[in-house]
Amino acid sequence: MRRTEGIRALFDIDPLPARRWCWPTFVVPGTGVEREIPSMPGQYNYSVDRLIPAVERVIRQGIGSVMVFGQADAPKDNGGSAAWCPHAPVQEAVRALKRAFPDLTVWTDVCLCAYTAHGHCAPLRPDGTPDNDAGCMALAKVALSHVEAGADGVAPSAMMDGQVRAIRSALDEAGFEERLLMAYSAKFASALYGPFRDAEGSAPVAVPGAPTDRRGYQASYANPDSAMLELVQDEAEGADILMVKPALFYLDMLRRAKERTLLPVAAYNVSGEYAMIHATARQGWGDLDDLARESLLALTRAGADLIISYWAPFYGRLFGKRR
Repeated sequence: MRRTEGIRALFDIDPLPARRWCWPTFVVPGTGVEREIPSMPGQYNYSVDRLIPAVERVIRQGIGSVMVFGQADAPKDNGGSAAWCPHAPVQEAVRALKRAFPDLTVWTDVCLCAYTAHGHCAPLRPDGTPDNDAGCMALAKVALSHVEAGADGVAPSAMMDGQVRAIRSALDEAGFEERLLMAYSAKFASALYGPFRDAEGSAPVAVPGAPTDRRGYQASYANPDSAMLELVQDEAEGADILMVKPALFYLDMLRRAKERTLLPVAAYNVSGEYAMIHATARQGWGDLDDLARESLLALTRAGADLIISYWAPFYGRLFGKRR
C-alpha cells in the first residue's frame, strides 16, 4: 500500500483546499510601509497601500479569505477607543480590500489589546482588574465599525464572557444580521503568541493592580472541559463559526470541537507555531517545506473546516503539486 508514490497517492488525504484558508495580515498607520516582522519570517506589517498588492499575490494562489489585524494611529487609552475609529487602519484596510477584491471574504479581528494603554482586552477598573462587561460593550462598537466599513465577518478574540452575544445583538440591531461572526471560542492562555504580540504591539504592560498576563480570561490549557463549555456558550450566543487557538498543540480540542458541533470549526495556526518551524529549519534540523506540510496536514486530519495560517502566502509552494 506504500510501495510507490502512485499507490500512496491513491489513499493519502489531500490538504484543505486553498479556498478554505485564511491569511492573517497586519496593517499599520502610514503609507509605504512594508516592514518584515523579525520573529515571523515572510510576514510583514503593511500600510494599507502596500497591503493590497500583498493580498493580490496571495489570492492568486486561491486563498479564500484574509483576516485584518491593526494598530492604533491615535494615542492608546484605558478603553481602547481608537479601535472603533471609522478611519483607523483596519477600517481603511477593509474598504480598500473590498474595493480591490469585491469577491474576497474579509474578516477582522475584534479586540482591544493593541489599542489599550495597558495591553489588556478590556478596560481596567480603578483597582486594575479587567472590566468584562465594559469590554463587551467596547467590542460591540469595534465590530460594528468593521462591518460598516464592509467586513464580511468579525472575529472577537478578547475572550470576554458574553462577547458573542453583545456583538451579535449590536450587529442585528444595526441591520447587519447576515454578517458572519467567528468566535475565538477555545482560545487558550498560550505561550505561543509572542511573535504576534511583537507584530501588534499588544503585550500586557505592567500596571499597578493589573494582571501581567491574560490567564484570568483566556482558557486554561489544563482544563479542556472549560474550553468546551466556551464553545457551547458561543454557539448558543449566535456564533456562526467556532475557533480553536492555537492549533497544533490543541489537535485534541480541534477534534472534540468538530465532534461536538455542526458549525464549521476553524483552526488558528498561531505565530509561535509558525516561528518554531522556521527556527527549526534555520538550525538545519529539518526541511522548512516538509515541516510546514506535515504540520498543516495535521490540522486537516483533526477536522479543521477553515485554516487560519501565516503559511497561506506559501500555499502554492507547499501544496501546488500532489505529494
